[in-house]
Amino acid sequence: MYAKLFRHQPATGAANRNIMAAACAATIVAGSLVGVGVARADAVGLDRFYRQQVDWRACGDEQLDAAGARCADITVPLNYAEPQGRTITVAISRVAATDPGRRHGVLLSNPGGPGVAGLTFTVQAARSLGSGVRERFDLVGMDPRGVGRSTPLHCGWPIASQLRSGGSDLIAYGKNVGTEAELAGRCLMTHGAEIPYITTRNTARDMDVIRGVLGEQRVSYLGGSYGTYLGAVFTQMFPERVDRIVLDSVVDPARYPLGMLQDAGPANEAAFDLWAAWVAARDGEYHMGTTGSAVRAAVTELLRQAARAPIRIGDFAVDEYLLPSLLMDGIVDDQGYPELAQGVRQLADAATGMPVRPNPDLETSLRSGLRAEPMEYSAQSMVFCGDVAAPRNPLWYWRNIEDSRATQPIFGSFVNNISPCAFWLPPVEEPTAVNNSVPALILQATGDPRTVYQGGVALHRALTASRMVTLRDVVTHGVFLKSVCAARIATGYLGDGALPAEDITCEAG
Repeated sequence: MYAKLFRHQPATGAANRNIMAAACAATIVAGSLVGVGVARADAVGLDRFYRQQVDWRACGDEQLDAAGARCADITVPLNYAEPQGRTITVAISRVAATDPGRRHGVLLSNPGGPGVAGLTFTVQAARSLGSGVRERFDLVGMDPRGVGRSTPLHCGWPIASQLRSGGSDLIAYGKNVGTEAELAGRCLMTHGAEIPYITTRNTARDMDVIRGVLGEQRVSYLGGSYGTYLGAVFTQMFPERVDRIVLDSVVDPARYPLGMLQDAGPANEAAFDLWAAWVAARDGEYHMGTTGSAVRAAVTELLRQAARAPIRIGDFAVDEYLLPSLLMDGIVDDQGYPELAQGVRQLADAATGMPVRPNPDLETSLRSGLRAEPMEYSAQSMVFCGDVAAPRNPLWYWRNIEDSRATQPIFGSFVNNISPCAFWLPPVEEPTAVNNSVPALILQATGDPRTVYQGGVALHRALTASRMVTLRDVVTHGVFLKSVCAARIATGYLGDGALPAEDITCEAG
């Protein structure tokens, strides 16, 4: 039914030439920078980094200062294969254990991303960690290399994010390819010497330096979303340095990153249908239809309108490349339903030519999607592209987009789209194959629309000594903060180090 609404112009010679020209331009830039060094995990000469003195100071952040945190910059090699070469800094925060007599160690954390600042994450999570964990652990947050207060890398992108929909036809896709190639080119020209080393493996090495600098033999870890991949890589690279590890909303390392995004397509279509049913039950308020199918049809028509011409709303123009990401942000869980419904209603009104000023929530989303400081998103590309090589033929992505339209009419073009990685430098290291017996606790919701349930199952199998807590029949990305049952199990494990005897299923609430 919905596939008919996405009619595509047949491929033209001009469209194909434009696509390939954009690909060639960025490839030339990448090719001129290929002579970078190769990082090696066995590099020597790292003692000075592990033995450095920490200069703790006030954080200068309201949330961190209120929690009693202290902050510091840790010096690490840009390239661990050349420890005598250029250095960068990684910013960390620490909230000391509240009961020094019962202190167990350090709990490092990462909120996801990649490319997201994490100095405040452990402090935020502490509200659900329980007093037992706060008593026994120093809570340590970090801004990963290239992000936030760490030595920043900013490519000067003209748009906020590389994560966009690919377009409704081949002409639109060709323009999109040019945009993604431009984003890659800006990064390669601005930070070509640094970006080969902004990777998950090097972030894991930074974590081990932090462990050593803090005087710990082993470190515990709480990671969410992409942070689960970082945690899994850390277990593979430094298994003897892992203490207690909780991985929430899990990435399958074998599917990261391209397959991870592709797997999210069907999950987001299913999550969208739940939102559509919720909106239909409130038609008196939102006026988008009395059935889920009617709401889906209304949104699909909105996408068609955005493809014909950007929707003008306030000071913003919402095009077909941005709109699916706005929808995706609102269906992560039911807490976002009202905000998304109000925003879609306003966009639908604006599409008719009605003057509309976006409500504060929609304005914030539009500003962050179109105009916000894009540093975290360019760093995200650096990590994705530096970790795993991507297919380089733009038409490969286009075929995947076309194949997905029948079953993923809203999100297929988004999750299968080309990215700057198609025009990037080749990674300097092979992807990390995760397969070990480090004990870990995995938390996963069956309805997770971002990192799908099958990813949690896959990592559970790869970490052979792990236990898995399943949150059943719940759409959410982030179990720890959404389930009392899962939080109780996780805090118990962090507190005493004892994994459950078997896998556990939790219900909502």
